[in-house]
Amino acid sequence: MTWQFTLTGLLLGSIVGLTGMGGGSLLTPILVIFFGFQPTYAVGTDIFHGAIFKSFGAIRHRRLGTVHAHLTLWMFAGSGPLSLTGVEVSHLIQHHFSNAQTIESYAVGAALIAGGSGFLAKSFVKGGMQSSEGPFIMRRRDKVIAVLIGAVFGFVVGLTSVGSGTFFGLVMVLVYPLTMARIVGTDIFHAAALLWVAGIGHLVAGDVSMHATAWLLTGSVPGILISSGYTVKLPEVVLRAALGGILVLSGLKLLNVPEANWILGGGLGALAVGLAAYTVALKLGDPGATPERA
Repeated sequence: MTWQFTLTGLLLGSIVGLTGMGGGSLLTPILVIFFGFQPTYAVGTDIFHGAIFKSFGAIRHRRLGTVHAHLTLWMFAGSGPLSLTGVEVSHLIQHHFSNAQTIESYAVGAALIAGGSGFLAKSFVKGGMQSSEGPFIMRRRDKVIAVLIGAVFGFVVGLTSVGSGTFFGLVMVLVYPLTMARIVGTDIFHAAALLWVAGIGHLVAGDVSMHATAWLLTGSVPGILISSGYTVKLPEVVLRAALGGILVLSGLKLLNVPEANWILGGGLGALAVGLAAYTVALKLGDPGATPERA
């Protein structure tokens, strides 16, 4: 099974390139639901792939000057060590519980629902700190909050692979007076560093499929490089709602709620119909509407 991984990587890379949003959060449920991966191997493969994949975006944002280096370092001070704790907890669960894969599946499912809810929250959050183009000098309180944010969500990422591009950005919007460009850049740069730590931890623990990772990258890297040159006319709130809905539905599937298959199928069908209807309405309203070069 090779071209299927490449096609999946191309899909995820295109989503991130077109929207700037966390299509990578979809990889773990895709590996579990459609490729039959055990949750622990899906998590490890997702994280290691994400480390390499997001490094391209991190380098780009660093060159653009949209990374707040001090905030990144203080968040990483908490997220780096605690992500390894999450990896170790996952490893302990595998070796001490006969139903380890079920426990991990439930943990990933719960994290997906929380992550999907985070996407939805990011769609509608209008408050938070007033952004400023000026330099942001971190005080002691800001540093403490950054370490705590990193510790809590770094553990979640290490255990489940979910949240590196969702929770951190949401909290930064609410807490720090940064422009959206700097929040996105800081989020991606920090996520790349965090995923390298957690990814190496999973690699050492033997939870990474190098075959799947290699073939996923053959699709995801060209996907993000090609699609990042285009913009789509779907509003951000629509894109976030769609991705958030998919994550929540996938989480319900992994939690094995009653009639989960019907819920997932019906929800994905409804999302597809909704997006198709919106696209048709947009086309009818503006016959010349096509994706444009950024």
